Amino acid sequence: MSDSTPIVLLLNGPNLNLLGTRNPEQYGTTTLAEVEQRVIALGEDLGVRVVCAQSNSEGGMVDHLHSARHSVGVVMNPGAYAHYSIALRDAVEAIEAPVVEVHISNIYAREEFRHTSVTAPVAAGYVAGCGLVGYELALRAVLARDAERRA
Repeated sequence: MSDSTPIVLLLNGPNLNLLGTRNPEQYGTTTLAEVEQRVIALGEDLGVRVVCAQSNSEGGMVDHLHSARHSVGVVMNPGAYAHYSIALRDAVEAIEAPVVEVHISNIYAREEFRHTSVTAPVAAGYVAGCGLVGYELALRAVLARDAERRA
């Protein structure tokens, strides 16, 4: 891929660096690095470069979103920040790039406090409960939203 290849940010939030070892009955044994490699490979097939970032810090995630504001889009798993981070919500709303929120588990099949996402209402799309394939679905959705935006 050339330097002019469009870029998509894959942004993962708190505790997702522990994928593969944290609560494997809920999230499986695939590591974040393995997820990233799968999404990078799909991105290459679809003609985009996927840049990966993970942060356990709310401010770090906001900074990554700001940096991606003019990219093709963002696939974001905000983790627990989805349920209460107004700062993350405002960052998603503020950037030009479409953001598709993804959750590995079905948040509605979990504890009551997880049933709401404050970031989803300002996201361009939402994928939850599809396991790790949700990341791939979200990448495809980001590209579709970007195409709609440019049409």
